[in-house]
Amino acid sequence: MNAFNRTTIYALFFLTLLGSAFAQKVETDFDHQANFSQYKTYSWQEIKLANSLWDARIKNAVDTQLAAKGWTQVASGGDVAVVAIKTSQTQRTLQTFYDGFGDGWGWRRFGGGGFGDATTTEQDYKVGTLVIDLYDAKTKQLIWRGSAQDTVSDSAAKNEKNLDKGVTKMFKAFPPGSAKG
Repeated sequence: MNAFNRTTIYALFFLTLLGSAFAQKVETDFDHQANFSQYKTYSWQEIKLANSLWDARIKNAVDTQLAAKGWTQVASGGDVAVVAIKTSQTQRTLQTFYDGFGDGWGWRRFGGGGFGDATTTEQDYKVGTLVIDLYDAKTKQLIWRGSAQDTVSDSAAKNEKNLDKGVTKMFKAFPPGSAKG
């Protein structure tokens, strides 16, 4: 196998690993003492976003999931208050590509060896995080939190698809105890 083919294979392998490293991460947690069967209605309390275009998108995604669970949205005075927080930050990764491994396992026939040339580049990418908090409206206590984290695309359509996918994953086992995982 020549150096070009090895480099191509290593690059594809690295990009596959990189893609899995950036896969959407969804987590949920809840108050184990909360009785979720008592909650039937909810009201939006607040949405904290850097970009107001996402207000309706986030509300629609969450509303769809809560309606599917039998909850009803009311303008105010719901059993549960919903708060959404969306943030994004720029992160940096280093990518190193090797153009070959020299002779054998890096040892040259006459006195030592090397692993070929390596090129390292920096790549910036944006990571977005969405946190959905549900509070008991009477006690003001946090009863459930879901979060989704993913890389942010330059494509609004792709970001919206990732939003829907993340919120669906968040509410998959909602309310707690409703699905066995």
